[in-house]
Amino acid sequence: MNPEDETGLKLAFKEIEDIEERDDASLDLLKKRLLGVAIVVLFFFVIIILRLWTLQITDGPEYEKRSYGNRVRIRQIAAPRGHILDRNGREIVTNRPSFDVLLIQEDSNDIGDVLKRLSPVLGVDINDLWTKVREAAGNPRYMPVRLKEDIDWQTLAYLENHNREFSGIRIEVQPVRVYHYEDLAANTIGYLGAISKKELDESDKSIYSGEDIIGKKGIERLREKDLRGKKGQSYSEVDAKGFEQKQLEKVEPLSGKEIRLTLDVDLQQIAESYMAAGEKSGAVVVMEVNTGRLLVAVSAPSIRIKEFIGGISQEQWKALLDNPKHPLINKVVQATYPPGSTYKMVTALTGLAKGAIDENTGVFCPGSYTFGNRTYKCWRHSGHGAVSLNRAIGESCDVYFYQVGQRVGVDALSEYAMKLGLGAKTGVEMEYEKEGLAPTKKWKLKNRKAKWQDGETLSVAIGQGYNLVSPLQVCVMTSALANGGKVYRPKLVEQVVDLEGTIVENFAPELVSQLPGMEKYFKLIRKGMEEVVQGKAGTARNVAIEGLRIAGKTGTAQVVRLAQYRGLKESAIPYEVRDHAWFTCYAPADNPEIAVTVLVEHGLHGGSGAGPIARAILNQYFHGKLDVKATGKVEPVIIDQDDGTIE
Repeated sequence: MNPEDETGLKLAFKEIEDIEERDDASLDLLKKRLLGVAIVVLFFFVIIILRLWTLQITDGPEYEKRSYGNRVRIRQIAAPRGHILDRNGREIVTNRPSFDVLLIQEDSNDIGDVLKRLSPVLGVDINDLWTKVREAAGNPRYMPVRLKEDIDWQTLAYLENHNREFSGIRIEVQPVRVYHYEDLAANTIGYLGAISKKELDESDKSIYSGEDIIGKKGIERLREKDLRGKKGQSYSEVDAKGFEQKQLEKVEPLSGKEIRLTLDVDLQQIAESYMAAGEKSGAVVVMEVNTGRLLVAVSAPSIRIKEFIGGISQEQWKALLDNPKHPLINKVVQATYPPGSTYKMVTALTGLAKGAIDENTGVFCPGSYTFGNRTYKCWRHSGHGAVSLNRAIGESCDVYFYQVGQRVGVDALSEYAMKLGLGAKTGVEMEYEKEGLAPTKKWKLKNRKAKWQDGETLSVAIGQGYNLVSPLQVCVMTSALANGGKVYRPKLVEQVVDLEGTIVENFAPELVSQLPGMEKYFKLIRKGMEEVVQGKAGTARNVAIEGLRIAGKTGTAQVVRLAQYRGLKESAIPYEVRDHAWFTCYAPADNPEIAVTVLVEHGLHGGSGAGPIARAILNQYFHGKLDVKATGKVEPVIIDQDDGTIE
């Protein structure tokens, strides 16, 4: 081969190799670019897949719900609350329809404009409407805000005819309570109100929502589970602006259970009317002595239920809080007082049970009793003279019971007080019941950091000192004395009946405790209690009713020592320092059926301040049952007082 040809051939191969190398490089670059594009495409594909997964699988139900919600409105329909009746089936609380105005924020095009135009229609200040909207700020926008409850027919007709002008506004029919006897037993039955955020947070969300009305006090609150019923639901198709087009489905609500109370409307009305006369403050309790049924539970003055319908204003609430007679307190169980001389039955029972006295034990009462370096006076400063147990109870001789208390000691008094139901919660179905106090030496050392002084026992023995009881506790004690020592739990509910008429709860007496083997002592005490009403010198002679034998006991609970007011007419003594008046009794004395306890704050005299109320109740209860004649209006009779502290 020619050398030149060989050189040219080499050059040609070289060029070919260069070309091949450049092609390879371009191919590699192309591959890399294709790979990069593929990765980018794959990346976005993965993103799309993940997003689709999120939309379809993870958040699918929520978006489906929202989509459904944009087309279909689900309304909850409030259930009518169960009726509340008295023991004889008379309706105390039932229901009627109320038309309420609601705002659905997510359906409103311009909330500000809607509220501005709605304000004069509803007669509600625009700022108050905004306040309601702001209070619902934490709730979902599809949840209704209740702007006004119970609108009148004219307002309802206007809103229905101009509904297109108020986007997001809805009218809802809500059952509201009807109180057939106005404020009868208001502190016991209670009232309703809008559920608060705290109550909603603590409630079962499958049952309650932010628009609900619930029981706030009394039986309405304590029996909320029975009374509330079960909500219904309505499914409606709406247009893009939220206006309803047609109803798709409706599930009717189920009414709550009916509750029949043990209260007797007639007796309750009489007791309340007597407490209202003269604007008295205090409590009245009537209980069946052999069952524990509460026939009357009055706390005076009472709350005004109408003030709470639709929400009470701050001014009204403050007025209730500042009222010196405390209408918000249920004085049947939430207020405690010294029992005064109604406690002397405890002292008598303790003395008899401990063997410190017997039926024939006599004490001379000169009008006072000196113990240590102090003189303790009898309410009758001129003295009772020679006093037996029977006369001591009948005429409420303080000197007799000073000496019995001294013989048995405070711890024994406390023991028997508690056995009779004092100084402990009764367990009645009422809110915030107070325990009261049956003091002991140990109690004082623990709570007052001081030793018990023997002189303090004398004060306790006549129901003063550290003693504290509620009116209901005194009624339970009186019942136990009447029935031979059986302490029954007071009860307010006779029956609970469901929608089908089935009785799901029925009253049954509940015996809490009893004092066996003491019937002979109870007989002696009951004899003395009869002397209080039937005796010629009894402290409650004015309570006597022809044809009915009554056993009772008056009492005076000192608020402050009245020595500085001695000599003044009662009308000149400031109201707030006057003694509280007690009267507790049972009847018929020979076959007890009911016990009646009356406490009138600052009523001064047990016999005349509290006795006539008990008398009116007994007269109503036994009229027609025994040979008891209707006596008409009961006039208070002031028992003769010779001087000093009044019994």
